Amino acid sequence: NGNLESKIDFSKDIIKDDKKQFILIDKSTLGHLGVYYIAIEENSYFDKIKELKVNIILFFLILYSLISLIGFYLAKLFLKPIKEEREKLNNFIRDTTHELNTPITAILMSTEKENLNEKQIQRVRLSAKRVSEIYKDLIYIFLQGSDENKSTEKIYLNSLILEQLEYLEPLASKKKIKINTTLENFEYLINKDDAIRVINNLISNAIKYNKISGQINISLKNRILEISDTGIGIEEDKLKDIYRRYYRATKEQGGFGIGLNIVSHICAKYNIKIDVESKKNIGTTFFLSF
Repeated sequence: NGNLESKIDFSKDIIKDDKKQFILIDKSTLGHLGVYYIAIEENSYFDKIKELKVNIILFFLILYSLISLIGFYLAKLFLKPIKEEREKLNNFIRDTTHELNTPITAILMSTEKENLNEKQIQRVRLSAKRVSEIYKDLIYIFLQGSDENKSTEKIYLNSLILEQLEYLEPLASKKKIKINTTLENFEYLINKDDAIRVINNLISNAIKYNKISGQINISLKNRILEISDTGIGIEEDKLKDIYRRYYRATKEQGGFGIGLNIVSHICAKYNIKIDVESKKNIGTTFFLSF
């Protein structure tokens, strides 16, 4: 048995003794030189197995940590657009509430008085128009998917622009804004309500974001409608986002970021190309090519 202290069962090829050590049995000698079995005691197997167990555990811990980090990153990445849209929607609701609150309050305050002077009556008209425009924009946004079967007709855009200028004139007068027009006769096949939404949003924006005593120039010739203002302008890096729903390039004036989204949607629907040029504190010009 050499240095082996325990009894060995030579019928097995590998045995484990009381000290939890492996003993390998070799029977290939076949009694040569009087040697029938070779027994080798191996002490390193348990250490290797223990080391292997530790390595496996460490590997799975590292793998689990890596998968967790990747999962966390992907979850954050996928949830980011949802979070951003929720924030936009919250801002939209807040801004809409504010936009409605101002004209409604003005109407209520004016109607509480028994005898209204011309200035107060004008304030009620302006407030009522503002509420009406907000309502029409909201209706368009929320019913956008159900407007495919709207009837179209040939409309003289020059006449429609003059009609809407008469409607929006009190808003311009309040800021002492001068509006210049150069309009050629031009007929286009379009739904009238859609055309009004485009014209009203572009002109009301030119009024809203203009300076006191500013100017608006409206030109319609060679199938191109050009609306320019002398307002606060838009920063160049923000121009690419102005047609996104709920996006607002500035917080300086009221609004809730759906007007230009509506304009863009309608223009795409009727194959009208829309372009914009703007310089900060100089003004903005929109071009509609029919």
